[in-house]
Amino acid sequence: MNTNEFFENLWHDYIDITPQAENVRQLFLSRGDDVINDHVAFRTFSDSPVCLAKLEIELEKMGYVAYENYRFEQKKLDARSYYHPADENAPKIFLSELQVGALSERAGAIISGMTAQISPDAVKDPSIFWQGRLWDMPTRQDYDRLLQESEYAAWLSTIGLRVNHFTVDVNRLNSLDDLQAVNQLLKDNGFAINSVGSEIKGSPELFLEQSSTMADKIDVEFRDGEKCTIPSCFYEFAKRHKTDSGELFPGFIEGNADKIFESTHAR
Repeated sequence: MNTNEFFENLWHDYIDITPQAENVRQLFLSRGDDVINDHVAFRTFSDSPVCLAKLEIELEKMGYVAYENYRFEQKKLDARSYYHPADENAPKIFLSELQVGALSERAGAIISGMTAQISPDAVKDPSIFWQGRLWDMPTRQDYDRLLQESEYAAWLSTIGLRVNHFTVDVNRLNSLDDLQAVNQLLKDNGFAINSVGSEIKGSPELFLEQSSTMADKIDVEFRDGEKCTIPSCFYEFAKRHKTDSGELFPGFIEGNADKIFESTHAR
């Protein structure tokens, strides 16, 4: 599978549960902007058939190479970024993994019960990245328990393995050239912006500025029959700045990403 096919499949799966994303894209297109994707991100569980190391193999088959490692102590996450050296226009990829062993015994047991349902050979080709939930829907009680310890775990338990955001490359917009203007346009059109920390995460001095919408909402039914509205996915916006070498900053900033994760918080 080539990268164009990969991202096309991801996009269709993404907008099925994130209709705001297509609405945002159309808003920019109506202004004459080129909507270019800077990067996408995925979430997964450690110690499972879909752990980071196994998913990475499929990215490598498509020509992606690992770039940097990241650690989010408070959220109990490890992450890695990837780029495509043979195709400078291919979006970057950010893959994070919840360290299940760092959670309580009860939360770990809930997650282990889910990941035990995943086929050992689930990772066969790139389509694994839009398979969604590979386990039974949790009960409302189990979801709430995970939510107490890790918003990330609760989100993943219900939404499953799929892209959690696409990212507009602000550097390549035609009508706007800074995130403040992007955020104002979005707010003027009724989109909620993630304001955790601040609406704009990062700075020109860090060579990367990011903002995001708050996640769309979807209605779900838990395994015990209880119904609830939960966060699905969101849309991000990134402005990259030139480093001392004169090249645009290619990586990610842990402090930025830490707050961007909270775009899917349920509370």
